Amino acid sequence: MKQGFGLRTYTIIYLLVLYGPIIILPMFAFNDATTVAFPLSGFTTKWFGQMLGDANLRKALVNSLIVSLSTATLATTLGILAARSAVRYSWPGKGFVMGSIMVPLVLPEMIVAMALLVLLLAAGIKLSLFTIILGHVLIAMPFAVAILSSAFQSLDKSLEEAALDLGETGWSTFRLIVLPLVMPGILASFLITFTISIDEFIIANFLGGGEPVLSVFVFTAFRFPSTVPPVLALGTMLVAFSILLLTIAEYFRRRGVAKAGGKDTGGFL
Repeated sequence: MKQGFGLRTYTIIYLLVLYGPIIILPMFAFNDATTVAFPLSGFTTKWFGQMLGDANLRKALVNSLIVSLSTATLATTLGILAARSAVRYSWPGKGFVMGSIMVPLVLPEMIVAMALLVLLLAAGIKLSLFTIILGHVLIAMPFAVAILSSAFQSLDKSLEEAALDLGETGWSTFRLIVLPLVMPGILASFLITFTISIDEFIIANFLGGGEPVLSVFVFTAFRFPSTVPPVLALGTMLVAFSILLLTIAEYFRRRGVAKAGGKDTGGFL
């Protein structure tokens, strides 16, 4: 038996189990049958037309874009402030605060969603797209901070010191020197948090208050057999869109590492 055969076999099986459903999804999205079963009946694109003609889906899409863009903007902005503060400065309680920001990474989303629901209802806040955004910012912040901390850590501090010595203020140094250098990390953070938000279901279902978003719409549509093929078409488009966003985010992450002269220790792809 060749060396490493067992590991290669395990890797292949792992990838098949992980990505098999994603590979099968577009097969049924282009299948000319209302039932999800083999053998396939033929090739068609009519399910994509039905999907695009659904008014409820369009509303869910618009709501999801509002939530995801707002989440990505807020999470990335707060992530810039948190990462910059953690990397550049020392202050009392920094470890506790940064650890608290990263806690949602290890908490089950079900627990986070229930806790937020109880808190919002106790505070008298009406469930809406705004409450979904709050929940998504909470779970997306750790990813933004992780990406942006790496970007700030790769900066050469001597560049900032040189700018200050030449008469620039702290704000102008940050705006003209630091931000352009970490911009690839900012774009990567924005794209990753956008993807996390648009795919998230549990918090959107708990905190939506009946407002339709894509993840909840897909879950609801699967209860009716006639709507399954258009939903599979939607899923195919979402998978392609998510892969595209992750690829763009990884490109900007690697570009940022190379631009700052750092060592690439791995990423999303």
